[in-house]
Amino acid sequence: MEDFADVNAMLGFPLHEQGISPVEKLLNDFEAHETQEDRALEFYKRTLAHLPSPATRFLLQLIVSDEEKHRAVIHAMIATLKGSLTWTKSAASLEGSDLTSLNGELRQVTDELIDLEKAGIREYKTLAKESSGYYHGLFKILLDGMIRDSEKHVEMLEFLKENMKDT
Repeated sequence: MEDFADVNAMLGFPLHEQGISPVEKLLNDFEAHETQEDRALEFYKRTLAHLPSPATRFLLQLIVSDEEKHRAVIHAMIATLKGSLTWTKSAASLEGSDLTSLNGELRQVTDELIDLEKAGIREYKTLAKESSGYYHGLFKILLDGMIRDSEKHVEMLEFLKENMKDT
């Protein structure tokens, strides 16, 4: 990492109090978090293997799936930061993602997809209310999670839509 610190000094980037740049500190933090995600994922998987209840296994499998997605996101961010620091581009990097290639079919259907997600949110909220007392609240928790996922999807689609406008 000393080489990066020298490059950062040459380019005039500020150094963190530990002698590394803020981007290097961020990279270190992401790598530490990735290690924690790996440990958590393995712990979930070991726990999942010993659960007798189908409902409990189902819930933990949903968590494992989310944790695997989180790990993939963190990994892509790490690859992007590393590529920026070393002036290379990993296949996993998000750097230079060209949203102009999304101008075709996605540009035409983005509003439709946003509307579809928003309609799904309304339906999930109705279903969550109607099923709140079922199975000790299990249905409500699952539907609430689906609402949050759909809200995230709306945010991502709006990001794409906004960035496609600029191209």
